Amino acid sequence: MRCKRFARMGLLAASFVLVSSIPGFGQTYHIADRWMIGGQGGWDYFVADGPAHRLYVTHNSRVEVVDTTTGKVLGAITGMKSTHGVALDPDGKSGYISDGAGNAVVVFDRSTFATEATIPAGTNPDGIVYEPVTKTVWAFNGRSHDVSVIDVAARKVIATLPVGGKPEFPVADGKGNVFVNIEDKSEILKLDAKTHSGLAHWPLGCDSPSGLAYDAAGHRLFSVCDGGKMVVTDSQTGRVLATPAIGDSPDATGYDAQHKVAFSSNGDGTLTVVDASKPSYPVVQTLKTEKGARTMAFDDATGRVYLVTAKFGPAPAPSAASPRPRPTIEPDSFSVLVVTR
Repeated sequence: MRCKRFARMGLLAASFVLVSSIPGFGQTYHIADRWMIGGQGGWDYFVADGPAHRLYVTHNSRVEVVDTTTGKVLGAITGMKSTHGVALDPDGKSGYISDGAGNAVVVFDRSTFATEATIPAGTNPDGIVYEPVTKTVWAFNGRSHDVSVIDVAARKVIATLPVGGKPEFPVADGKGNVFVNIEDKSEILKLDAKTHSGLAHWPLGCDSPSGLAYDAAGHRLFSVCDGGKMVVTDSQTGRVLATPAIGDSPDATGYDAQHKVAFSSNGDGTLTVVDASKPSYPVVQTLKTEKGARTMAFDDATGRVYLVTAKFGPAPAPSAASPRPRPTIEPDSFSVLVVTR
């Protein structure tokens, strides 16, 4: 993901209070638990496997596998250089990891966590998604500005498509279309998974879109952007429907189809909850989390939101090579925050 997302910068602000909510919304969200993961280094996106009660968390050069019934670490997929995203095959057997520094996609066995294949991709594969109609995995390469389309049966790249900019997080609509935010162009790109071609470029009118979520029933896309803005887009026409205000430095988003709410996890230490059942898309709650907790995964089996962060130490002194150094991460402070209704 974006370089500025490394380690989810910010100082830890440990507080589990609700900042605001709209009366009449019903149940509000709160932080119910914290699971200590430990280890060292930064992290990026992660994904929940609701039916299997597992959470796959990218963490430096490995992916931690967490049991979501106990909060305990079951094991890890290791041997990579820099993990960014995880995609899961609906067969329940295989998973796919984008190894950015390794310029590859790693296939792993979800029962043993063993690596089964390493597939060369473009430069710095980042966002990754499984497309069910064509049974392909799409790995979006941040530095080569393209996408590697992988046939999961053959375990090889069958197409490489330019995307015209720096791709961020992708989603698949389950009908043969893949959508991805293009960060430096502030747009959504719609791709046809069957023909391996671009279908549309839709401007978002916001700064640096990153996280993307999809509402299949409502045909809506939720992009989170810098400048405190979520952009809701009609996935059939590309029309912008609303731009609710969110927290600063967002990086990920999620959508709860049962309760019709969209989430934005923000680096300023908040989780924004948007009521997507109303045409005005009002913000119904701002939950204070912890600074740096700007990536999230939504578990549609339980309705939980998972966030990750760590404790941060002081930043090194600026230098010519690093004029704006990032804060250090305290060893063994990496943890998962569990948010429930």
